[in-house]
Amino acid sequence: MRSLPPLNALHTFEAAARHLSFQQAAEELDVTPTAVSHQIKVLEERLGVTLFRRRPRPLALTEAGQLLYPALRESLDTIDSAIAKLTKTPESTTLTVSVTTVFAAKWLVSRLSEFQQSHPDIDLRLQTSNDVVNLNKQTVDLAIRYGRGNYSGFAVRKLMSDVFLPVCNPRLLEGKHLIKKPDDLVHHPLLHFEWIHFGTDAPDWKNWFALTKLNDINPNRGLTFDEESLAIQAAIAGQGIALCSNIHVADDVALGFLVQPLNISLDGFNYSAVYLENHSKEPLILTFVDWLVEVAGSFLQPRAS
Repeated sequence: MRSLPPLNALHTFEAAARHLSFQQAAEELDVTPTAVSHQIKVLEERLGVTLFRRRPRPLALTEAGQLLYPALRESLDTIDSAIAKLTKTPESTTLTVSVTTVFAAKWLVSRLSEFQQSHPDIDLRLQTSNDVVNLNKQTVDLAIRYGRGNYSGFAVRKLMSDVFLPVCNPRLLEGKHLIKKPDDLVHHPLLHFEWIHFGTDAPDWKNWFALTKLNDINPNRGLTFDEESLAIQAAIAGQGIALCSNIHVADDVALGFLVQPLNISLDGFNYSAVYLENHSKEPLILTFVDWLVEVAGSFLQPRAS
């Protein structure tokens, strides 16, 4: 059975010996210098030795104090290290990604199972928003942004660029109002969605009709939604013609839910992965971004005929 002095007295002695100051030890331990002096006295009485030479100043360890201090310091360091290991918070394996609603719904989500199978140790958390998140607040780890690709102050990896083409339900190509040329659209409702960030440069119906030099069709008529994914769903339902990103409609075209009746396109913008340099989760970020770049590259490759 061990016969140790009070641990509080030992702890106080170690702090006082390390600083060679009762005042500084008191500040570290958040007690008064008188309390430190009292604990040292308790320890000296228990051990039957003097541990400090108090006069003349500065404070110094006696021979007994010099013998006890290194052994006690090493013991407390060992205890502190063991407790730190027991209470250490495991590194987070969750990666929070901000992404636009339509890109998540119409392209990303259907491909995530491949990433999850390859990297089961990484837990993805998607936050969908059409607003630009502040990455400096670090509420998200990575943003997939849509725009011109100029994001100064951040690490940026371009994923892919898109174009906008008319799409519709295959049934609209049947009957007497076939769509073979741009002015055939006069017989069909136009489906719109709101562009918030790009102003007059947005690849919308107005600019598409300007490209085709059609001036006798009102580019603003029809049904307008606040989100592109809703315009896509309306087109699938046969409610009209939508001008949508080739990226966002690719799967629906491949499945036969939509067709692209006119091969006249407007250039869109870039999807880019954007994140802070030297982020604490950089290994997770790079793993996901590398996968995104690979999948985007495969998506852009022409399909074999």
